[in-house]
Amino acid sequence: MTAPKPLARIAGVFYLLVAIFGGFAEGFVDPKMYVAGNAAATAANVVANAGLVRMGVVAHLLDATFFVLTAMALYALLRKVHASMARAMLVFVALSVGIITLNAVFQFEGLQVATDASYITAFGVAGSNALVLLLLSIEHFGILSAQVFFGLWLAPLGYLAYKSGLFPRALGVVLVTATVCYLVDLLAAFLVPDLSAQIHAPVVIVPTIGELWMVGYLLVKGVRSSSPAAGAQVAARGQVSVAL
Repeated sequence: MTAPKPLARIAGVFYLLVAIFGGFAEGFVDPKMYVAGNAAATAANVVANAGLVRMGVVAHLLDATFFVLTAMALYALLRKVHASMARAMLVFVALSVGIITLNAVFQFEGLQVATDASYITAFGVAGSNALVLLLLSIEHFGILSAQVFFGLWLAPLGYLAYKSGLFPRALGVVLVTATVCYLVDLLAAFLVPDLSAQIHAPVVIVPTIGELWMVGYLLVKGVRSSSPAAGAQVAARGQVSVAL
């Protein structure tokens, strides 16, 4: 029952929190801990930054929580535009959130192994370090796998933004294009990792622009006061009335 503008701004606040917590966890904490192929360095990073790892785990969980809330708010705002597309958006977000929260558990267990002497006693230093690396590798590639749904949810969102008239149509096009970019980046990471390192930065430009634009529009503008779609519906009703 919330009016469109306040509802859009609520979605914008949630989306901003997703960016903050997700950026902190995935952009700062995770790269600081995980060293691909180097068990000793990874374990040492975790031990030296145990408090930061805990903060990263909590940030992943908050990221997932606010991601769900963002999708729910946008669903309430846009479901009348196209119900099936709005439901698809929710499904993709739910799948992404499930992966994020599960991966947070792997990261936390990596911390447990690295800081609990009983694992060194049982497996030795090398074995304990290898287990830490394995757990953080699962977390690393799990987050990468979740990128499938990070990308896919933007396609129905872009479609709904485009068709609703509540947002600039160019924004809808950019969001749909961002889906393609996310999927290209993901496939390159798994299929041709050497190429992935070279194309990652340019490929994520469009998703970054699209999502920042969406967050900014939701927070500042909310939605258009009078959308073209709404105007067309009013005009159509007026023509019917005249005809009668």
